[in-house]
Amino acid sequence: MIHIFMRTTIDIPDPLFRELKAFAAIKGISLKEVFQTAIEHELAQAQKMDVVRDRVQLPLIKSKRPGHLYLTNADIEDLLT
Repeated sequence: MIHIFMRTTIDIPDPLFRELKAFAAIKGISLKEVFQTAIEHELAQAQKMDVVRDRVQLPLIKSKRPGHLYLTNADIEDLLT
């Protein structure tokens, strides 16, 4: 597999940058690795959320008559139980 790298510039507040630099030093890794790991983690979390979101299915309640169906909360409760 061939990896192609893209360079970019990001603006980070000084206090956060110092914290990131200290974190990298304690872990014994480069800032590049810190950013790459953090971005991969965020993307994985976002994918998990999309998968969970895609699985949600709401119950369908069909109307016996075409047109609008006006239901109270009690009616909906009865239909779902």
